[in-house]
Amino acid sequence: MKHKSRAIFGASLIAATCLFAAGGANAAATIVNTAGTVALGVNDLGHLNTTVGSVAVNTPLTGATGLAYRFPTGEFRDGTAPGCLCEGWGVSVDGFASGFANVVSGTGGLTLGSFASTATSATSVTSLTSLPGLTITHAYSEADNAPGALFKSVVTIRNTTGSAVTNLRYVRVMDWDVPLTEFSEHVTIRGTATTTLLEKSHNDGFATANPVPGDDIGIGAGTVDVDFTDVGPFDQGAYFRFNFGSLANGANYVFTIFYGATGSEATALAAIAAESIELFSFGQSTGPSGNPALGTPATFIFGFAGVGGTPVGRVPEPGSLALVALSLGLLGAGTLRRRRS
Repeated sequence: MKHKSRAIFGASLIAATCLFAAGGANAAATIVNTAGTVALGVNDLGHLNTTVGSVAVNTPLTGATGLAYRFPTGEFRDGTAPGCLCEGWGVSVDGFASGFANVVSGTGGLTLGSFASTATSATSVTSLTSLPGLTITHAYSEADNAPGALFKSVVTIRNTTGSAVTNLRYVRVMDWDVPLTEFSEHVTIRGTATTTLLEKSHNDGFATANPVPGDDIGIGAGTVDVDFTDVGPFDQGAYFRFNFGSLANGANYVFTIFYGATGSEATALAAIAAESIELFSFGQSTGPSGNPALGTPATFIFGFAGVGGTPVGRVPEPGSLALVALSLGLLGAGTLRRRRS
């Protein structure tokens, strides 16, 4: 079986994770939104989960921050880094040239161009080692319309190879480890039926980030290429692979990834609606400390826009958006769209 349970990973995986995180000398940063409610740990290659500037209190095994939310107690608790540092991305073109970055499941085929960060932003520029003219930029900053709940990562894939490339694929994968019941969470995925550029989705957060050959097996029945709600509780995550088709020489493909968390599913859905997110996953804890139906005490969010889909998420009832805006800092009414130059 391709997927791996926490028990299968075991002590050797945790030890390897800690050694990688503690021993790596690469640039990285933990950034916190202006509201002080959400933190991201960004590595130099653009994947999450780093020990540099970590703020999470629930990651004693790894010492890392990936995606953390400030609980009412005032402490940041992380939803991706408590156990397996399994969050990453990968790009491939023409079915063979690929590069990918994930602390645990593997990193290869990428050359770092630059990494820079501020207190609230981080930008990574990489290229495929085997195809240097294909560059990938991940620009992390606060979301435009829901900055109190979401970070965005504007991903720009640029082709200066001298010729068109085909079958441009992008993978993003994460293992949810949601507090207060880390390693036993409920997961939701929504938007698969209307996201036209989505090639594969499932809940195996331990899958490789390498698009070649890809990883097509979910954990449990009814989780591959379909929407599902509150599956669990067990250790799982979210995997999405897109095929953006051909990209001409001199052209860009631009889309946006969102990471965040709120104190309930209702406020999470409002943030998703505000950002016109097309495809998303929720990670929520189980009872008795958590209620997945309500998304309390926290709903962790992982979503996409500009991937050929229709915006999803519950539209707030009349008058409620103002209340959500007050609590989350929702500003403006702009819409993020896929862009080709």
